[in-house]
Amino acid sequence: MPKDGEKILGENRRALIKKWLQEADRPLTGSDLSQKTNVSRQVIVQDISLLKARNEPIIATSQGYVMFDNNQQTQLFKRIVACKHTHEETKDELYTIVDHGGTVTDVTVEHPLYGDLHASLFVSNRLEADQFLARLSATKASLLSELTSGVHLHTIEANSEGQIDAVCDALRNKGFLLE
Repeated sequence: MPKDGEKILGENRRALIKKWLQEADRPLTGSDLSQKTNVSRQVIVQDISLLKARNEPIIATSQGYVMFDNNQQTQLFKRIVACKHTHEETKDELYTIVDHGGTVTDVTVEHPLYGDLHASLFVSNRLEADQFLARLSATKASLLSELTSGVHLHTIEANSEGQIDAVCDALRNKGFLLE
């Protein structure tokens, strides 16, 4: 760790960012990393871009940056589901997925100009869903699904096919699942 007020420079900073992400048990925000290194958040964003360009498996999620662990992901089952709902029903959709043992790893929409637009979410419980929704409200950002009249895809991960089936059944019962 740097001394108070001491900036960590260039490659040393990127090496520390990589180390901290590998050791973290939660996502680290750009603000977390900028405070630890005494540089601006924008410098951290550039560092993350440089690390990604070097094929470091860093993912920017709605909670912050995480180091993708290939070994951890191999035991999970995945399914892409098509959903449709209003902005106001987002909380209900996320709660439905996590309450049935699923993790919402991402959201994708098909844009008429840009093609597939994709964002990592990694929401696996109600607390993370609430944090995502609080950031949505605080930033006054739009959901990607607002570009497509509510239609979007989610990749759902779970420990078993049965859990994913339960997620899909619950989404279907609420009218969120497109089939």
